[in-house]
Amino acid sequence: MKKTLLATASALACVSAFSQVTLYGVADAGITRVSGYAQGTVTQLNSGIMEGSRWGVKGTEDMGGGYKALFTLESRVELNTGGLSNRPTSGSQLPDRLTAGLPGAVAAGVRGAIGPTLGVNLNNAGFDRQAWLGLVTPVGGFLMGRQYTPAFEALATFDIMATQSSLSAAQIVTVPAGVDIRYNNSLQYRIVQGPWNAALLYGFGEGANSSSNRLLGINTLYKSSTFSAGFGYNTKKNSAAQQALRTTVLGASATQAGWTLSGMFARIEEPNPSSGPELAVGLGGAGVPAPLVAAVLDRLKQDANLMHIGLRYDLGAAGQVTVAYNKLNDKRASNADTTSYGVAYVYPLSKRTNLNAVLTRFSNSGTAQAAPGGNGYLGGVTGVAGQDSTSIALGVRHTF
Repeated sequence: MKKTLLATASALACVSAFSQVTLYGVADAGITRVSGYAQGTVTQLNSGIMEGSRWGVKGTEDMGGGYKALFTLESRVELNTGGLSNRPTSGSQLPDRLTAGLPGAVAAGVRGAIGPTLGVNLNNAGFDRQAWLGLVTPVGGFLMGRQYTPAFEALATFDIMATQSSLSAAQIVTVPAGVDIRYNNSLQYRIVQGPWNAALLYGFGEGANSSSNRLLGINTLYKSSTFSAGFGYNTKKNSAAQQALRTTVLGASATQAGWTLSGMFARIEEPNPSSGPELAVGLGGAGVPAPLVAAVLDRLKQDANLMHIGLRYDLGAAGQVTVAYNKLNDKRASNADTTSYGVAYVYPLSKRTNLNAVLTRFSNSGTAQAAPGGNGYLGGVTGVAGQDSTSIALGVRHTF
């Protein structure tokens, strides 16, 4: 906490040099009731039901001639604990398919090596959500730091929920993750021409091998008040310079007379686990024999299609109602398919405060065990393979 306070103080001191500085944030919390866990149905208070709770500072300086400096520093905050990180409701439990058929001691080693890695911002980074500095020029913008990736930006654009709540398409691709949301040490070029914008991002691995831990992402998006379309693509190498997570997103949406229809398709491929080399070391240290280490890592690979369709109706002063359907089609032999569907309603109490209610059903088949979470946290996994889960969430969101 002391380091966090020092980082915050330093950030606020730095921003004084900018001519326009804004303090902003989201406070989001509520009660959730989720079935299907190993411990049964769980009712609890959660932070980040619709949007992850956060605070940040951003600033700009117009230098004239089409040049502008800008920055963003954004920190996660868990309203239920006051902390900077969170763990899934299912804790360290892993999907059964990762340990099925392994000897008891080996399975325990796998759980001990991988289970503790499940969660959000477990290293308690002070500005885990965003931390970047940029320069806008007449030929485009150049941003440096921890930023959202191009594929995730496309997914958030064409997900009717904009990744909010358990109804988001992203909720059924969390263990393991189907898209890299943010990336450290990244350099991004962005260009905006009217309704059209595009981005190219390179994430420096900064390891001994220049090819390790690097990410390349690109997107192009057309956005207007009535129609939007575009694509996004990320490809990443792990620390052994092996091809790791690769995500391709295509989507489109249309709005007319208060109705918005959105559709999206994503291809998810991970021929080598993103954290494979580190997990291999952990598994070896836990006493897992080398042949079984390879077998476990093979189970962490991904080959799946994600499909999404959503419909929203704007009720004006009465709020918004949204329905969505998501389908993860796992192409591996494990056949961990998940379908989610439900309805979300947001009622505005004022310009910056609203009430929200979300009902989501996760239908797991084969070896799938996905459990609903929220925008700011992971739901984790259900009690056993193929078990379904239902989430009911009632919350309050305030923006400032």
